[in-house]
Amino acid sequence: MPIHRKQLEEKLWAAAEQLRANGSLKLNEISEPILGLIFLKFADVRFKRAKVQIEKERNQTQSTRVRFVMPDDYKSKGVLYIPETATYSHLMSLSEAENIGKAINEAMKAIEAENRDLAGVLPQDYTELSKKADENSRILITLLKNFNQIPDDIEGDAFGEIYEYFLGNFARAEGSKGGEFFTPQSIVKLLVEVIEPYHGRIFDPACGSGGMFVQSARFVAEHLKNSKQVMEEVAIYGQEKTDSTMRVAKMNLAIHGLSGKIQLVNSFYEDPFESVGKFDFVLANPPFNVKGKDKNGQMTIDPARLHGDPRYYLGLPLTGKNEISNANYLWMQMFASALSKQGRAGFVMANSASDAGNAEKEIRKKMIEAGTVDVIVSVGTNMFLNATLSCTLWFFDKRKHGTDRQNKILFINAQDIFTEIDRAHSTWTDAQIQEIAAIVRRYRSEEGYEKYEDIKGRCKVVTLDDVRANDYSLNPGRYVEIVEKELSDVDFDARMKELMGEFTSLTKEAHGLEQKIMEDWKKII
Repeated sequence: MPIHRKQLEEKLWAAAEQLRANGSLKLNEISEPILGLIFLKFADVRFKRAKVQIEKERNQTQSTRVRFVMPDDYKSKGVLYIPETATYSHLMSLSEAENIGKAINEAMKAIEAENRDLAGVLPQDYTELSKKADENSRILITLLKNFNQIPDDIEGDAFGEIYEYFLGNFARAEGSKGGEFFTPQSIVKLLVEVIEPYHGRIFDPACGSGGMFVQSARFVAEHLKNSKQVMEEVAIYGQEKTDSTMRVAKMNLAIHGLSGKIQLVNSFYEDPFESVGKFDFVLANPPFNVKGKDKNGQMTIDPARLHGDPRYYLGLPLTGKNEISNANYLWMQMFASALSKQGRAGFVMANSASDAGNAEKEIRKKMIEAGTVDVIVSVGTNMFLNATLSCTLWFFDKRKHGTDRQNKILFINAQDIFTEIDRAHSTWTDAQIQEIAAIVRRYRSEEGYEKYEDIKGRCKVVTLDDVRANDYSLNPGRYVEIVEKELSDVDFDARMKELMGEFTSLTKEAHGLEQKIMEDWKKII
């Protein structure tokens, strides 16, 4: 990212934080209105660019009949039609004495009226940012002026990146809750690079803010041939349980010139797209370790509503009390069952799922024996905005059936591959993402890549017999021999953070088990 764009993002974010510091609003209370204004600025710029192009094309036509420019002319170019009263320049021209909040609300309504895919999506509470009318207008004028600093001639997907920058910062401000709707871009990039969604139907039943779709579209755009458009190559299907997050996802798609079907549902119980066997690609970052009952003993996942659902074709992860022990293996079956005969899935998963026992182990065993599991990547700590714990990336691949990979699984240790942002946050550079993806491509014998070889401490291909001998564990540490090396100060700090994260996780799990044992013992006596 060019320095000037980074500086612009930081300047815009500083304005949002200043707004919070000087007003009565919390940051999460202005997140949706702020994203709405970024969306509006973006839509206005794209609309003006398309208008120039359409006028130029109309002037070049040989026809003597002059045809009026219609909203469909913009939509055919993947651009939202913006009525004059909804343009950013119109809002900027209003005097401070006018009701700015009402004007923005009307602008959002007008855009939705002309672009039916956005019906009910855009925020329309701009008169409610403050109980005082004058303060409300002052807040909005400040925001409009700040976002008007974004130049109309900014290049590339700058607006999309600014939008995602704000999404990430809002996620960080939200704490652990924010992680439910935002997955760091570097993680998503690797998932996409491995499953390679060149063409087909893409599904995310836990889509959050829609980042998986945006990155997939970027991948497709980079590999387009002829004059085809991205939406001619892929179809997008998402599910999200939270209304506000679903609206953010739809805005995120629109801000990137994408369209798709996103349904507001609880994916555990509802399957609006009748997903079994339907999708070429599945990408997801589902909530980790969701229990069937919460801390208060209230049921959060009702197994009675899951019985007979064809998505859970390998069985339910039930405890001896007929309760859902953990939703990780519900999600994984959801992903696997949705794949077509040539389908691929890539998703983020808690480390504990690799070795989980009891009913979860039986489901994992069936997945392994069926040849569904293809690649497992161990990721280091601090890759997420709001959690220090490490995670694992899983990949399913139905294309491996009938190939020499059919009875093999590739394990990759990527825990020591990272670029430190600060002491609490790390990322992958594009080069590091390609380094990891190249291992998978060699394993698949893809054209243009050297023959695959195991690398001590980095990657190893194992047979199903090896996995059986390790009691069906999919923990990369069981198979990839870690190379001992002298640690630098930076390496030492990173390793200590990793170990502390793992220690914290194990301690929490141990306390949970201890509490459960005590509760069960009380029931016995």
